[in-house]
Amino acid sequence: MIVTHADLRSLNYCNRGSRQWFDRYGLDWSRFIHEGLPEEAFLATGCGMAKALVERARARERGEV
Repeated sequence: MIVTHADLRSLNYCNRGSRQWFDRYGLDWSRFIHEGLPEEAFLATGCGMAKALVERARARERGEV
């Protein structure tokens, strides 16, 4: 499943902090903005914020948010 910028914003994660987080974990911010990224990329970080983001994207896919 693809996690999108809209998923990130729906959790009220700010872009500035998120960009820094992406840099820290070696994720491609530009690609994320334009295409989204696979959930596996976020889960591989082991970060709780990433897990919450994936859960939000899954809820979107199920039509729950």
